[in-house]
Amino acid sequence: MLKSNGDVLNIIYKISDNLEYEVDKDNIVTILRKQDHKIQKFFRKLKFRIPEYKKVSLDEYGSWIFLQVDGKKNVKDIGESLEAKYGDKVHPLYERLLLFLNHIDVNCHYIEKINL
Repeated sequence: MLKSNGDVLNIIYKISDNLEYEVDKDNIVTILRKQDHKIQKFFRKLKFRIPEYKKVSLDEYGSWIFLQVDGKKNVKDIGESLEAKYGDKVHPLYERLLLFLNHIDVNCHYIEKINL
């Protein structure tokens, strides 16, 4: 278990190896989730129009944070650069940042911790 806020700020994430995503000209990230479940494949054979990918677009802040996740920067580094770019709009900074990072790690599996 994490002992203190300091430990939390030292976590380093990387983008999951098998994650596919696109970045548009405005630096908005769209996550591409392959839809290749047996049932989806079956219905495609029956000519149902099931898209090959489910697309999830992150908002401006989420995209910016996601693109900072590089396997080198820790949570504190990402938070400092987020604040430098967006100022007070991102406050309370670490509460929101940690909630987002935890969500895209634990629930979405877009990123993973590499130093725990």
